[in-house]
Amino acid sequence: MNKLENYIGGKWITGDGEGQTLFNAVTGKAIATATTKGLDFAAMTEYARKIGNPALRKMTFHQRGNMLKALALHLRGHLPKFYEISYRTGATKADSWVDIEGGIGNLFANASLRRKFPDEVFCVDGESHNLSKNNTFMGTHILVPKEGVAIHINAFNFPVWGMLEKIAVNLLAGMPAIVKPATITSYLTEAVVKEIIASKILPEGSLQLICGSAGDLLDHVTSQDVVTFTGSASTGQMLKKTAAILENNVPFNMEADSLNCIVMGNDVQPGMPEWDIFIKEIRKEMTLKAGQRCTGIRRIFVPGNKMEDVWKGVSASLSQTTIGNPLNEKVRMGSLAGETQRSEVRGQVEKLLASSQIVYGSLDSVKVVDADPKQGAFMSPVLLMNEKPYEAKEAHEVEAFGPVSTIMPYKTMDDAIVLSKLGKGSLCTTIVTSDKKTARHYAINAATHHGRILILNNECAKESTGHGSPLPLLVHGGPGRAGGGEEMGGIRGVKHYLQRTALQGSPNFITAVTNVYQPHAKGNESDIHPFKKYFEELQVGDQIMTAKRVITSEDIDRFADLSGDHFYAHIKTTDFEGTMFEQQVAHGYFIMSVAAGLFVDSYEKNPVLLNYGIDELRFTKPVYPGAEIQIRFTCKEKLPNDKRMLQPGDEPKRGDDIDKGIVKWMVEMLDGTDEPVVGVATILTMVAKKKQ
Repeated sequence: MNKLENYIGGKWITGDGEGQTLFNAVTGKAIATATTKGLDFAAMTEYARKIGNPALRKMTFHQRGNMLKALALHLRGHLPKFYEISYRTGATKADSWVDIEGGIGNLFANASLRRKFPDEVFCVDGESHNLSKNNTFMGTHILVPKEGVAIHINAFNFPVWGMLEKIAVNLLAGMPAIVKPATITSYLTEAVVKEIIASKILPEGSLQLICGSAGDLLDHVTSQDVVTFTGSASTGQMLKKTAAILENNVPFNMEADSLNCIVMGNDVQPGMPEWDIFIKEIRKEMTLKAGQRCTGIRRIFVPGNKMEDVWKGVSASLSQTTIGNPLNEKVRMGSLAGETQRSEVRGQVEKLLASSQIVYGSLDSVKVVDADPKQGAFMSPVLLMNEKPYEAKEAHEVEAFGPVSTIMPYKTMDDAIVLSKLGKGSLCTTIVTSDKKTARHYAINAATHHGRILILNNECAKESTGHGSPLPLLVHGGPGRAGGGEEMGGIRGVKHYLQRTALQGSPNFITAVTNVYQPHAKGNESDIHPFKKYFEELQVGDQIMTAKRVITSEDIDRFADLSGDHFYAHIKTTDFEGTMFEQQVAHGYFIMSVAAGLFVDSYEKNPVLLNYGIDELRFTKPVYPGAEIQIRFTCKEKLPNDKRMLQPGDEPKRGDDIDKGIVKWMVEMLDGTDEPVVGVATILTMVAKKKQ
């Protein structure tokens, strides 16, 4: 029988002994064994720290982001193989799409995040702060990759997505990873990792894989490492107490299975689109992945007078779901991941039956297509009803990790909020309503106990990703029972693998360290106007002081006529008694326009291709007629700009062939007084690179 391999220290190796036998969830046939016995876990962590970590830390955010993009494109070329293996886990085509292509989508999404970071091996975090009266001492924060390894212990339900959504974040941050998938479905993870390693896109040591027990892996963590865990709350709590984790204050991000819920608003009535949306969402969440999702709907809260109509509607919808062999095109729900999972789910349902009754489905029988219900790990969806959710709390404490959900009544929206919180923290809750006040009331008051809230109605239902689908640019995690962690989350997720350090010094030296121009730093004076320099020639700190221009009342009048902005403060005949102004004041946008007229040089073509936008524009004091405006114009930061990658069928656009970058410029608008700054902005220009 095939023995799964572990990728350790740059080599594919098998563990000692026979190990655990893995089965095809649909047929029940043994397909592989997995073991990590005899592996040196201490050496594994050292290899990641000494080989993988330095290689990734040398790369910039943009290089790491493009690496993720290349990896995503590579994996997309091997989808048929991944789908074929995925069917053995009991997953349908739709289930596999979420796991496989959803995971690859995470790589793409995190690759795009590179644009939010500098083309550096580190980044500046947040605003800078002037800490002195004479502008010679300041502070800011920088983020650098930790020098350790990210250890990911993943659940069985998403063997591809669970890995890719996590490594995408730590790789972008500049840390290597050791991935330990749940053993029962690790054969699919192994297949994907083999393609990753074969591609040679990642630096050596960036990714290691263990298929089987984690052994004493966590005993070897250091203060520079990060551990993430997805699985049961009890296992997570046990791992979190590992001595090395506690002694070294190792960040431990836990995403635990939780009793997520959906609420039908009081306003929803039969015949409304929201009624059908509610029923459909429950059916989808109970049957997708056979209910084996950490975000699955476990509790259903409905106004008491609509209970019967709702459970009958859900039952009718579930009865139309074809269960069986996922290779059969008619099948909409496959098997559970294995017989062990089916036994566990049945055991949990028995506990729930202490206070609930089954209104749809059966624990003992299930009708399947193109498969043997006894050989495969098939199970009927089970809808339970608990009519006294305050007295009988099993539904708020026991999770059956499968196609099982419990419907319960509530009286008022405040009542529904309290019931939602009895789960002691969840990954996700959904409110289905067409009433804005109901949505606001639920969202604000339930948010303390849920990591994500979906407001679902007819406006967004067609394009909504649904109750159970976390998104890579948003936080995925939840408080309390859900683990208290925050996986993914866009930039927030990347920062989880970075060390934040306060940096103090003079503006000149902080500029030199960060390569971002800081206010009050000395600029680089040059006889060549910055707009005449190509992207490579520009240096952070390149600076000019422009000529001066006197602002007149006639200028203000003409700008008012040209723009149509006749706000009373811009009209010279206004009685300014009781206003914030002494006399006619110039439009802020006029001063910004004047600034552009002063710092833009030459009517001839130059490397500046276009104005890309304005950030952080502020007007700090009024400008009156007679003021003499001058601009201090400084190169603040440089960012790369990748060429647009044309897909088949795309039409080329003018400029696609031009190599270019983005330059941020600090624009300080000065009036020559003791407090000279009247406005400040960051403008962005697209600047050409020299032709090679």
